[in-house]
Amino acid sequence: MAWQGIDTPIGPLLLVATEQGLVEVVFHATAARATRALEQAARRLGTAVPATPAPGHRWVAEAVRQLNAYFDDGLQDFTLPLDWSLISGFNRRVLRELAAHVPYGTVVGYQDLAVRVGEPGAARAVGVAMASNPLPIVVPCHRVVESDGGIGGFGGGLETKRTLLALEGVLPQPLF
Repeated sequence: MAWQGIDTPIGPLLLVATEQGLVEVVFHATAARATRALEQAARRLGTAVPATPAPGHRWVAEAVRQLNAYFDDGLQDFTLPLDWSLISGFNRRVLRELAAHVPYGTVVGYQDLAVRVGEPGAARAVGVAMASNPLPIVVPCHRVVESDGGIGGFGGGLETKRTLLALEGVLPQPLF
């Protein structure tokens, strides 16, 4: 396991990777929150927490590069290898569908996503999958909205969701 914190327009993010790929992105990664997230990830992955960041780790470095390009240059498609080991079952199916078929600048409803994975009665379960997404932004749970036009919830906070959707041109940029 390797990690690095980065500053972004939506606040500090913690990026965690394994040899398989990016495994976790943590919002609002203050020192205390990052420490807790690293300890939890290490327990779930069955490894020790590295004491220092590893900016040279291939997947950490690539995640930093691609996220900077997303925020600064409008990168639309993340091409990072992802380690899906922190998520399984229905949630993994939903998140893989989201990552593969809801492109930059578009949104999908919770119900529509449930239908796409063959579970038309599972709109609320899709919401649970979004809330447990270990790879936000890269697996774009901010693109999932309510079918009545509401913005829905978001683990990074509604202001963060609005900012990401505005960045992608789905919502107007804030006036101030």
